[in-house]
Amino acid sequence: MEETVFQQRTDLTKLNEAVNAIRDTIGKVIVGQHKMVDLMIAGLLSDGHILIEGVPGVAKTLSAKLLAKIIDVNFSRIQFTPDLMPSDVLGTSVFNPGEGVFQFKAGPVFSNIVLIDEINRAPAKTQAALFEVMEERQVTIDGHTYFMKPPFIVLATQNPVEQEGTYRLPEAQLDRFLFKIDIGYPSLQEEVTILERQHHLNQKDLLKDIPKVLSAADIDTYRNTIMQINVETKLLEFIAKIVNETRNNPSLYLGASPRASLNILKAAKSMGAIKGRDFITPEDIIEVAPHVLRHRIILSPEKEMEGITADELIEKIIKSIEIPR
Repeated sequence: MEETVFQQRTDLTKLNEAVNAIRDTIGKVIVGQHKMVDLMIAGLLSDGHILIEGVPGVAKTLSAKLLAKIIDVNFSRIQFTPDLMPSDVLGTSVFNPGEGVFQFKAGPVFSNIVLIDEINRAPAKTQAALFEVMEERQVTIDGHTYFMKPPFIVLATQNPVEQEGTYRLPEAQLDRFLFKIDIGYPSLQEEVTILERQHHLNQKDLLKDIPKVLSAADIDTYRNTIMQINVETKLLEFIAKIVNETRNNPSLYLGASPRASLNILKAAKSMGAIKGRDFITPEDIIEVAPHVLRHRIILSPEKEMEGITADELIEKIIKSIEIPR
């Protein structure tokens, strides 16, 4: 019996070479966390912002710095603190006495990859300063609009355990993140490997000589390639049913918006391309949906008191919908 060979309609060779190079480079420093790495790559290809949540010491900041380091673009880091003002992030107009005019001095958000560490430590007014730039890739100050140079991606970290000195992120801001990635503890063997690697080298030595794998032009090319990934109508309906169910589920106080549907589609296309396919499958949708939805839904008070998590509810919703074949 002859084996059926499917002809690729979109050439993904260079994209897959770049993905493998990113995985290999990050893997030299970060032990395990393969799903997180793939999601970060998918976020980059989908032109989406990423929120990374985990307890202290699980390499959240290191992972974000590594992704920025292997891309040949500008990088800035902002440490969010309770006394941080919006102007400390966006920039401000400064009077130039020589010319007698106010001149705009750009803040650290004017970069390509912006790492915001401990994003939930800044008050609401500073977090709200990110609304426009995250959604529209522009900043409006004193009536003037300043545009971000592509690519522009925000990688933010937060600690889910500590409550003192933190501020809950507004729902409108959470909705602007493509993914919320939850990082867990490493396995026993992975922890042994971490100890072995750092027995003779410190973290600064591990980050030495990290090669540049991607340029801004490469990212633009690969993003255009992702747009050509094929999606069947029944899979679009599958995405819509998942998101629609979050709005009608009695266990949820707040469901997901159409932005969630669009983000699941973009992320699934990126995930399909990462796996070497020019089409997506239901499995791609099921894989990315929890990371797109978990920060966009709010459980009813009753379910929260029962100890049910957003992930458990999302899994239940997906299982309740017939998978298209």
